[in-house]
Order: sequence, then structure tokens, then C-alpha cells
Amino acid sequence: MSAKKTVLSAIQPTGDMHYGNYFGAVKNWVDLQQKYTCYYGVVDYHAMTMPYDPKKLRENVWDLVINLMAVGIERENLFIQSLIPEHVELCWIFNCFASFGNVSRMTQFKDKSAQSEEKAEGFISVGLFDYPVLQAADILIYRADYVPVGKDQEQHLELSRNIAQRFNNQVGKEYFVLPESLYTETPSVKSTAEPSKKMSKSAGEKHYINVFAEDAVLRKQIKSAVTDTGDTPAGQMSAGVANLFELLKACGKMEAYTSLMDDYQAGTLKYAPLKEVVADALAEKSAIFRENKSELIANKKLVKEQIKESSASIRQRAQETIREVKELAGLLNVRF
Repeated sequence: MSAKKTVLSAIQPTGDMHYGNYFGAVKNWVDLQQKYTCYYGVVDYHAMTMPYDPKKLRENVWDLVINLMAVGIERENLFIQSLIPEHVELCWIFNCFASFGNVSRMTQFKDKSAQSEEKAEGFISVGLFDYPVLQAADILIYRADYVPVGKDQEQHLELSRNIAQRFNNQVGKEYFVLPESLYTETPSVKSTAEPSKKMSKSAGEKHYINVFAEDAVLRKQIKSAVTDTGDTPAGQMSAGVANLFELLKACGKMEAYTSLMDDYQAGTLKYAPLKEVVADALAEKSAIFRENKSELIANKKLVKEQIKESSASIRQRAQETIREVKELAGLLNVRF
């Protein structure tokens, strides 16, 4: 039987996890663990590319680790980027194989640098520009076959393939497998307060639903969800109602989804029952996640040791790649 293919994905430690994050990415990560060898990184080096608070960064790293484990990510698949310095070593090597033109065309740099210029500090770091090269190192250091991505991330994965191909050509060996996109059906969850926009923390508290929200808070948010702003063309489902149906489907409540959709098609759907069913479905998930998180927090010291161990174990794969890359690139090696 052939070895499992490898999947790599990563997430920045930026605070609370909301249902947009969970249904849009993390739930997929949980499911992929059954089929692939998975490496999931909490990428704190990436979080340094914009102005940040060092103390808060460290807190956010451990909070995210616990959140990921609480929703089903297995600890042996988790690593913290800064515990594996080979990522940044490979990033420097890749800087010498990355085209300046290609990196300068990355839309994320343009978007985030524009955000910085709008703020008082106006500081744009070289790290922000180089972010995609470090991302390529994150992927290729584990020789990943697949990377779960959305359409908006395809540009960065293409850069990773370009760097890998240039390295292979220059050293005269097909060393790096060119990673492929792994597209799976993931819902695009919108803000319940403004359903024309994605669920996001940056827009404010009313625009996202915390995965670990208390029952009363969650139900209040769903009860106040915008359903119809009056500007929906005739015969079309409003964005707010569509978002509620999307949440219900994402929760796996297909019987209720089908029944309520039949009501909608018949013109008999009432919004209050729809909201109640959606709130019940989310509350059921959040209750499980909160219980898991409470247990992990109660054993936080052990969790930290476990993640340091899993990072050390995963680091061995990174060290192997660095040894081989340095040999191929004509660099000197030290024994690990």
C-alpha cells in the first residue's frame, strides 16, 4: 500500500476563532487528518510582519493551539513555527531562487502595505514583502503534496511552485515535488450583521460568532441576524437568509435544511423558526467545543509540553530537508 500523501496548512495566531474560520478552513483540516499525513502550523513568524505586541503574540499562540485541539486537530499534527527555525533558514535560501518581479506582484503585500500607510505609523516591513517566500518554505520544507487553499490564495501557491521549479532546475535534480491545490467544498460564511461581507473579526464583534461563544450570546447574535434589507431582486433569496441556510448546512443538519428549504420554495418560510434551528445547531457544536477547551485549559501545562514535543518531532522532517537542500545548493552542513 502506498504511503499517505502529505498536506500542509497554517494559520496565524490572531485571537478568537469564529465560525467563518472553522467552517471555511479548520473543519476541513480536521477531516483531512483521516486521509493524509497532515502538518498544521501556528505561524507566529508570519504574525510579526505587521506591527504587534510581543506579549500578546505569545498568548495568542497558545490560545490558538488550544482552540485548534478543542475543535478536533490532533496534537501530533500541530507545530509552532518559531520552534522550527529551519523554516526561516529555508526562506533565506529560497530568497535566492525567488524572482523579485513575482514576489512584488503578490496582492497581499499590496493590500496590507496600503493598510499600514493609512495608519499613523505608516511602517511597512521587509518581512511583509517577503511573507510569500517564507510561506513557500513552510510548504516545501515538509515536501507537501497538497495545500488546502481558497481561490484567493492560489497566487501564493503558484509562487511556491515557481521557487521549487527554479531550485530543481538550478541544482539539476527534481528534488521538490510541486505542491498542488487541494480544493474541497467549504462554505463561505458571511457576517450575520452584514451578510454582503465575510464573517470577520476586523469588522467588530457583531460581525463574527465565536466558536466558543456562550449559549445566550450565540442565540442573541443569530436572533438579530439580518435576513432581508429590502433590496433583493424579486425571485432571489436574500444574502442574509442564504447565509443562515449555509450555516445550517455546514452544521450537517441536512434534514432541517431540506425541510426549511421546502418551506422557502413554497413561500411559507418564517424567519424566526429558521433562526431558532440555526441557533440550536451552532449551540450544539459550541457546547462540545467549550467542554473540550475547558479540559485543555485545565491541563495547559501538559498541552504546552505536548506541542513542544510534536514540534520537535515534526522538526526532524524539516531538518532532513535542510540537510539535503544545503547539500544540493553547495552549502556546508553541520550534523544535527
